[in-house]
Amino acid sequence: MGKGFVRNNINQFAIVYRVVDLLCIQMALLMAGIIVGGTSLNVHYSLLGLIASIAYLLSAELFWLYRSWRIGTLKEILFYTTLSWIVGILAILSFLFLTKSLDNFSRGILMVWFMSTGAALCLWRLAFRYFLYQVRMLGFNSRTVGVIGMNDTALALLHEINRSPETGLKLFGIYDDRSPDRIVTPGDVHIAGKIEDAITAVNEGKLDQIFISLPTTATRRIEQILHRLADTTADVHFVPNFFVYNLVHSRICNVGELQTISVFDTPMRGATVAIKRAEDIILSLIILALIALPMLCIALAVKLTSRGPVIFKQTRYGVDGKRIKVWKFRTMNVTEDGAEVKQASASDSRVTKVGGFLRRTSLDELPQFINVLQGSMSVVGPRPHAVAHNEAYRKKVSYYMLRHKIKPGITGWAQVNGWRGETDTVDKMQMRVQYDLDYIRNWSLWLDFKIVLFTFVKGFVGKNVY
Repeated sequence: MGKGFVRNNINQFAIVYRVVDLLCIQMALLMAGIIVGGTSLNVHYSLLGLIASIAYLLSAELFWLYRSWRIGTLKEILFYTTLSWIVGILAILSFLFLTKSLDNFSRGILMVWFMSTGAALCLWRLAFRYFLYQVRMLGFNSRTVGVIGMNDTALALLHEINRSPETGLKLFGIYDDRSPDRIVTPGDVHIAGKIEDAITAVNEGKLDQIFISLPTTATRRIEQILHRLADTTADVHFVPNFFVYNLVHSRICNVGELQTISVFDTPMRGATVAIKRAEDIILSLIILALIALPMLCIALAVKLTSRGPVIFKQTRYGVDGKRIKVWKFRTMNVTEDGAEVKQASASDSRVTKVGGFLRRTSLDELPQFINVLQGSMSVVGPRPHAVAHNEAYRKKVSYYMLRHKIKPGITGWAQVNGWRGETDTVDKMQMRVQYDLDYIRNWSLWLDFKIVLFTFVKGFVGKNVY
């Protein structure tokens, strides 16, 4: 069934991954001792290495780091690798604190060890990922894929398969029981046969993986297919539409003795409200202290280069759809909230010279940290859109208003993933909304700090910002 000399088998590679990881931890410790201490390490350092190795392996198991990453992203791999090593570092520091033995170890050696191990764990995975990419581009280590059900979800899956050759997934065929005249397909997509043909292909060893993309109304048919495929060795995936995706990520609630599924909900309840608010106050105070002088310089530049106020307020929708006033540095000669929204675009004559720079670098949004202190905005959250913009897109983009389940933010998950600036098509807005809803669904304090970090690294300047 599998093709090539490298098998996507977790049992084969799990031991290799663990051994290489342990070698990285131990060799980095040894090199840190030689580089910083100029000598070999004593038995106490060996004990630290053992503690770090055990903590790392346990956390790696917890985060499923040793599973198959064929259809996982490189960003996920590096994230969970780094997170697992951070757990190892915390285990070491906890041991040193509890035993009051920190003074027995060189801080320089520990620092070099911590940093070099993290780098080594990530770098060898990068190298191996690149090796697999080259192997799969040559046609080895591939997996043949069959898709059951032809619809928009299936087309989205095909798009991802075609644009991700590094996964080694090769489309064998699409299977659907409907008559050809009832199936609408793009010109380059062809139906390979009926669903029974897909099951036959699996039994004959022609298909390694099956992706089921049938609607939820076909529950009985899906159960029959799963029952048939359970007697094979093929990997089976269910491709959820947006409704199913929301259900599997929903929260179970109780109304008396009856359990319900909360499909549209907010993560900001109870203690999380206080945690999020404390995060906003602390971050905004720190950032405002750091940017006070740059904000003064920007204010002078705006005032001296164009007529009008330095700061203006725009009406936006806040949490629960309530209207708020958002502060920004003025970047245009004319800025109004009208019934029809015209977004800023390239070569927009309304944008001043200083304003163009402020918009490209997002510096025009710095006064919004005052909004954060006031409590109408958050540091991280879905970006607020103009009221007329909201009214236009809420009719065109499904689940658009769910963005307002939490406070709007200065930066967000959509922005650090490239969906910022002008949204001149419904498709672009749909992608932005999808990322916003992913953020709301998966909110955590760690995710907020991750977004803030990504904003500083890559989020200030964008090619689609005018």
